[in-house]
Amino acid sequence: MIWNSWSDFWSMGGRAYFVWMSVGVTFFVLALEVIISRQQYARLKEQLLETKAIEAAQNADQ
Repeated sequence: MIWNSWSDFWSMGGRAYFVWMSVGVTFFVLALEVIISRQQYARLKEQLLETKAIEAAQNADQ
């Protein structure tokens, strides 16, 4: 598709609502994925540190 002006680009041939909603939903889902992944990483890191501390305490008792 060739756009002659910026308004042609933003209107997307009369389908702007569907195009920009799709773009918005895609970026929202990608951002949500990043947020959830970071939370899971932090939770996993905490669990590993707790496990390591428990194992260290058990080894110190022996």
